[in-house]
Amino acid sequence: MLLYGDKGTGKSSTVHAMLNKYAGKGLRCVEIPKEQICLINKVKEVLSALPFKFILFIDDLSLEERDEKVTALKAGLEGSIHERSANVMIAATSNRRHIVKENFSDRENSVHARDTMEEQLSLSDRFGLTVCFSSTGKAEYLSIVKQLAADARIEIPDEELCSLAERWALVKGGRSPRRAKQFIDYVYSCLAKHIPIDI
Repeated sequence: MLLYGDKGTGKSSTVHAMLNKYAGKGLRCVEIPKEQICLINKVKEVLSALPFKFILFIDDLSLEERDEKVTALKAGLEGSIHERSANVMIAATSNRRHIVKENFSDRENSVHARDTMEEQLSLSDRFGLTVCFSSTGKAEYLSIVKQLAADARIEIPDEELCSLAERWALVKGGRSPRRAKQFIDYVYSCLAKHIPIDI
């Protein structure tokens, strides 16, 4: 499963939410740093013998074209000579749909530019499920803010809360679920310390 899209839109949080929801049914997570992707088949082999279901999690995945980790991950996703593990699913997050970085020079210096591009795109195509996380619009952002405020029992009139949240988004450089969470954390701390909410 590949979760890709803009920063702060909840890709990693979605994986954590899945763990929280299904932990009681035996779901576990093992995070593998992208520097150690070459070990992915060994990790899958160890996990396949255990009586749980596993998410093998790679956060913030981005690779260079000539990186040996590209080949290792392809093999991990499709099995290669290793059998696919029925109890292990690879889940990766990335800010880019095409995980392998592309350069214009790759196309210019290649005799078969189309083949080069296809090779670079082939990794992301190996994920069975691909989910795009797009930027949050104003209405969605404010809806998230209101829900988080209700969850945190913050009692500020909606109009004031939304005005502060919009100012926060302008100062911090955009609207996203992450920005909404940071805003609510800030408001909560200000109220707890009895200090003005100064944005």
